[in-house]
Amino acid sequence: MPKQVRHDQGVILNSFQNPISKFDSSHFLLQRMLKMKPIQKISLQQIDLADETFSVSFMADLGRLRSSIEALGLIQPVLLREKRDGYQIVSGFRRISVFHELGNSEIESRLFEDRGADDFRLFSISLHENLTTRGFNTVEKAIALEKLVRRFRIDPIVVVKTFLPLFSLEPNEKILNTYLSLALMEDEVKRYVLKEEVSRFNIRIFSTFTPEDRRALLSLISSLKLGENHLREMLTLLEEISRRDRCRVREIIGRPEIGVILSQRELTPSQRTERVRRALMDFRFPTMRQCEEKFEKRRKELDLPPNVSLHHPPFFEGTGLKVEFQFKTVEEYQTILSFLSLLPEKKEFQEMLEVRVEQRA
Repeated sequence: MPKQVRHDQGVILNSFQNPISKFDSSHFLLQRMLKMKPIQKISLQQIDLADETFSVSFMADLGRLRSSIEALGLIQPVLLREKRDGYQIVSGFRRISVFHELGNSEIESRLFEDRGADDFRLFSISLHENLTTRGFNTVEKAIALEKLVRRFRIDPIVVVKTFLPLFSLEPNEKILNTYLSLALMEDEVKRYVLKEEVSRFNIRIFSTFTPEDRRALLSLISSLKLGENHLREMLTLLEEISRRDRCRVREIIGRPEIGVILSQRELTPSQRTERVRRALMDFRFPTMRQCEEKFEKRRKELDLPPNVSLHHPPFFEGTGLKVEFQFKTVEEYQTILSFLSLLPEKKEFQEMLEVRVEQRA
């Protein structure tokens, strides 16, 4: 028997702590938990599609399910609870949706006999039935956890210990809070999280922004080519600028420098990403930007040969400058060395060293 846990109201919880593979996925298990009627066909018109009490579906890909149903029919009946004026879906929202699309008038169903069955127990059954057949994406896990905590009033400690492992998540309060914050975000943000496979770290940064700021942010990052690290860098920069300047993220995104970059349609997504990143770096570190401009101006005035380059340390941190050069012949090598030997005498070179020292001061 599954281990039982009580939360602070004394309600018995089915903890599902055993691995899913150990569960009997047949309907016999469900019958042991609550009495159920034999399989029967129920008219789709009698099923309340608007009642999403037990639904956690988000951006469900129905293509494979539709193909399976068309080829083989319904392998597993849906689970319904009788209502006074029809039926409530406990599990099978996606299957019922496909049946509607295919023009079917009825669907094979199992009915719970007890109309007053505890909603939490039915939700637990729904979670189990879905986990044994399809699993959940990141947003669906967030929706399920949010319903457990806020709709069914399950103690968060129990949710952490019991349900996070059920979803293959580490039993950690920080992780629970991350998913709870995701559940409350706007649908367009949830879609972005799924499409781009956004990390939990970046989801937590998203959660610090207001809904208006998140929408403005999506309008920016949707046109860029962002990997996980670039997204983290951009979100962190926006968060830091917003906090330092006491302004909204959407105000930063709306600055003319960003607008000019986004209006340049000839840029590739990668080029646009790099220019936006550079603009945000300039907003975040204005002193460094000034030093960068001074350094670049002096570098151009040195009129370096095309096969010689001169670099400052990243962010002007550390000591020393870096010289790189390429050559093919001994003569080219000697010419480069002669040029470099004259650099200390040039005022521009000395000023480049001063720019570096100014930034560090």
